[in-house]
Amino acid sequence: MMEPAEKADTPAPLRFVDEAADTEFIQALGIRVRESRAQRGMSRKTLALNSDVSERYLAQVESGETNPSIMVLRHVAHALGISLIELLEPQQGSPEYRLISRFLEQLAPNRLEDALLRLMRDFGNEDASRRKRIALVGLRGAGKSTLGRALAAELSMPFVELNNAIEAEAGMSLNEVFMLYGQPGFRRLERRCLENFIAQHENAVITVGGGIVSEPETFNLLLMNCYTVWVKASPEEHMSRVVAQGDFRPMEGNAEAMEDMRRILSAREPLYSKADFTLNTTGQAPEVSLTQLRQAVAR
Repeated sequence: MMEPAEKADTPAPLRFVDEAADTEFIQALGIRVRESRAQRGMSRKTLALNSDVSERYLAQVESGETNPSIMVLRHVAHALGISLIELLEPQQGSPEYRLISRFLEQLAPNRLEDALLRLMRDFGNEDASRRKRIALVGLRGAGKSTLGRALAAELSMPFVELNNAIEAEAGMSLNEVFMLYGQPGFRRLERRCLENFIAQHENAVITVGGGIVSEPETFNLLLMNCYTVWVKASPEEHMSRVVAQGDFRPMEGNAEAMEDMRRILSAREPLYSKADFTLNTTGQAPEVSLTQLRQAVAR
């Protein structure tokens, strides 16, 4: 007869689950996935393919409609080239940091780009220190390697080709890196090799791959720590120089190779133009371009 009384006197178990907080977390997680993808210029379809998650399910994750498993999130983070912790945890900061963030959110996109560059150059490394590292960026065939090697020799500085550093780090060719690890794996290697270059060289000339601008964090790292020069040329000269080097792959099976080149240049021009200086090598002898480059970095 005492049994019912004992059960009645037993306190109800405490509830530690806050369903509203859980819902808010899932929605914020979806926003971070969507924003991380947008920052990398990656379509939802591309992210779905690289993470082996269906595009439909990924849409539900981004909209906060589902609670993804830890393995799904691990695959998504890997495809985005970020850590799982970065994906799960919202960025924390001081009141000043949050105030600056709100201020930047109110700026128009074109003003935001200007603000970012000013912040990096005014509050990053001092300009005099940044100018000791000279980075040449642009599409293949613009003359980066020729000019970079010649400038380094004139200034008695080390010359580094980032793609060669990536191959040395990986122990394989760039093609093999892409085949084994895909673009996300290559971009992670690219970021790590750039960080190593900055840590190891106070004075140097470096050439980087033309696609580095598609990874905002890596390109911003370059802009913050190097005096950056966009080595530019017309699509026709880009193509003719690559063919002159003995590489006929751009023309193989692709009658629209030149139009593709124009589209790439047009799409990347706003990113390349963030460089400190633009050097147009179209129709110029290497000696003339080298003189202009030398004058630019000496200012």
